[in-house]
Amino acid sequence: MIVNSHIPNTVVEMLTNEGLFTKTDLNKAYEIVAKSDKKQSLENVLIKELGYDRHKVYQAFCRVYAFREIKIDGTSVSEGWLKFIRDMYESLPQSSQDSFVDKKILPFGYSEKNNEITIFITPDPTDREIDRVIRQAGFKRFELSYGKLEDVEEILHKALPNENQFLENLKEVTDELSYIDDEDEEKGLDEDELTAAINKSLLVNLFEGCLIEAVHKGASDIHIIPKEGNITEIHFRVDGRLALWHKQDGVKPEAFLAVVKDRTRNVDRFEWDVAQDGFIQREVDHYLIRFRVSILPIVSSAFTRKYESVVIRVLDDRKVITDLAKLGFDGFAKEEFLKAIKKPQGMVILTGPTGSGKSTTLVAALHQVMSPELNVLTVEDPVEYNIKGARQLKISNKMNFDQAIRSILRHDPDIVMVGEIRDTKTAEIGIKLANTGHLTFSTLHTNDAVSVISRLFKMDIEPFLIAYAINLVVAQRLMRTLCNKCKKQITNIDKDYALSLGFTEQEITTHTFYKPVGCDSCKKGFAGRVAIHEVLPFTPEIRKLILSASGELDEDSIRESALKYGMITLRASARRRVIEGRACMEEVAAATME
Repeated sequence: MIVNSHIPNTVVEMLTNEGLFTKTDLNKAYEIVAKSDKKQSLENVLIKELGYDRHKVYQAFCRVYAFREIKIDGTSVSEGWLKFIRDMYESLPQSSQDSFVDKKILPFGYSEKNNEITIFITPDPTDREIDRVIRQAGFKRFELSYGKLEDVEEILHKALPNENQFLENLKEVTDELSYIDDEDEEKGLDEDELTAAINKSLLVNLFEGCLIEAVHKGASDIHIIPKEGNITEIHFRVDGRLALWHKQDGVKPEAFLAVVKDRTRNVDRFEWDVAQDGFIQREVDHYLIRFRVSILPIVSSAFTRKYESVVIRVLDDRKVITDLAKLGFDGFAKEEFLKAIKKPQGMVILTGPTGSGKSTTLVAALHQVMSPELNVLTVEDPVEYNIKGARQLKISNKMNFDQAIRSILRHDPDIVMVGEIRDTKTAEIGIKLANTGHLTFSTLHTNDAVSVISRLFKMDIEPFLIAYAINLVVAQRLMRTLCNKCKKQITNIDKDYALSLGFTEQEITTHTFYKPVGCDSCKKGFAGRVAIHEVLPFTPEIRKLILSASGELDEDSIRESALKYGMITLRASARRRVIEGRACMEEVAAATME
C-alpha cells in the first residue's frame, strides 16, 4: 500500500484504479513531493517530472474528487458567453480581477437547479487557493468545474484582451519618434546619432508593443522591412497572409533595427553584413512567449546605408494542438494516419511547403503515442515548441544537427522525431531508425505525397529500404476558412470554373457554395485556417512498385494504385471543405495545384 501523509489511502487506490497511473509512478511522485523544498502538487509532479499528459491527469483527479468536467472549445465561443465573462470581471474589484486571471477562473453561468449558484471553470479545481479567491470576490454559493487548460486560456484571452501598455505610451508622445529627420539617402551612419535614437524610449515601446500586438492578433510572423526615405514597415502574417500593421516615418530604419538587435539574444548589434539568428522571450498575458528572430542584410539604392530584413516567428505554445481530432483529418486520411502512428516501428513522413502546418501535425501525433514508458527523442533545428514528455536535443555549435542524428541511436530511443530530412545522410539515418524497431517521424519538402518517394530515390536510398521502412506519407496544406458571420451564398455560380476545379455536376447543383464578404469580426471574409491532407499508405502493391523500379520511379503507377486503394488528393480534400461550407472555390485554387 502506498502511504502519504497528505493523500488519503482511499484516494490513492482510486487513482490507481483509474488505470492511467502505475503504482511505481505514484510512489515516485509522492517521494518527489515529500522531498521538495517548494510546495508542489501531486498533479504537477506527475505532469512535469514524469511526463504524463496534463489533460488526462486532471481528468482522472477530477473524477476522483468528484469535480464535473465541462467540455468547451476555445476556437468557437459565442459572443453572448464572452459578454457574460466580461461583465462579471468588470463587476469585480481590481484585486479580484487580477486573482481571477492569475488562477485562470472562467465564469460559465448559473446552475439550472439553483440560479443563485454560479458555475466557474478552471484548469485546476483541486487548487484550494481558487476556492479562497472566489469567496473573497463575494461569491458565497458556487460550483467549481474542470476545463482543459488550452481552451480556458483561449476563451479568457478572447473575452479579456489585455491592453498593450507599450502602444498606449506610444500614442501619448508619438511626436518624439521623429528624432532623425534626414532625407539624404547618401549620408552614411553617424554612430552617435544612431545611439541617441536607440536610447529613445519610444523606439523600445514601438518594438515591445509590436511583439505583444502580434500575440494578441494571432500572428505567426512579424516582418520588419526598412524602406528608402527613412521609413520602416512592420507587417503581421495572420492566417497565412501578410498585412501592414504599422509604418514608421522620420526615423532611420537602422535605429529601429538596432533596437530589435539589442533586445534579441545571440545577435550582435554592430554586425550589419551577415545573416544572424537569435531569440526573444517575453511574458504576454501571464504566459511566456518565445520569438525566433532571423536577420538578413538586404540591398538599398543608398549604398552607404545598412539595411536588414527582420522576420520574427511567434512561438506560442498555447497554439500547440495535442488532439488529433482538431487537425482536420477525416475518413480515409484519419484511419490510415492513426494506423501508421500506432505501429511499433516504421517511418511517417509529412511533406509540404514552409508554413503548411507540418510541425503542428507531428507534435499532435507525438502526443497521441507518447507515454511515460517510452523514450521520445526529437532532433530539430531550430526547436519550435516545447513538447512535454519528450527529450528535445539541444543543437549548438558544439553539437550540430548531423552529430545529434548520428548519436541518437546510442540513446536508447523508442520514438524519434527528426525535424527535417535535409540530405542523404539524414535520410539514411532516419530510414535506419525506422528499420531497427523505432517509430520515426520526419518532414520533407515536396509538392505531393508520391514525390517523397522520388525524392528519396534521388538521394540514392535503396528501393527496398524505402519500401519497407516507411509506413505512410502525408502531404499537407493550409487553406483559409470563411468567416461564419459574413460569408454569403453564391446565387449565380460560375459552373465552368467549378468544373475546372474538379467539382461534379451533381455537387454543383446539390450543394451551397459561399464567398467571402468581410466584417468587423474577420479579415476580408476569412477567419482561421484548416488543414487539407493527401495520405499515401504503403500497401503491398505500392511496395512492389517501388521494389520493381529500376533507375526511374513510375510516379503515375503509384498514384493510380493509391487512388484505387482510397487515397484522396490535396485538391479533392480542399473541395470537401467547400462542400462543407467552410471554404470558397478561390481557396481551392490558391492552396492546391493539379
